[in-house]
Amino acid sequence: MIVLYPEPEDRAAFVSYYESTHLPLVQQLPGLLDWRYSVDVNAAGGRSPYFAVFEADFADAEAMRAALASPEGAAVGADVPHYATGGAVLLDYPVSGPAAAG
Repeated sequence: MIVLYPEPEDRAAFVSYYESTHLPLVQQLPGLLDWRYSVDVNAAGGRSPYFAVFEADFADAEAMRAALASPEGAAVGADVPHYATGGAVLLDYPVSGPAAAG
């Protein structure tokens, strides 16, 4: 899963809330294998339409759906409007390639 965040109204407020409040909620998601984020998103050849990106790994799509449907997932989703004033785009996709095979 990837979450893309467009530019917020206040970058410093976003980062502060995201790191101190939102990410601890995310870490409670059942079945979460790994996660990472950046608030320094660039685009090749120009300005990125996104300010921040978050990536989460689950064993499979079913595990991700179960995590998002859990009470912890509901808490994570309900928290997004508290910091993501520019909105959020959630992408879900199967992973292919050498790293996915092993």
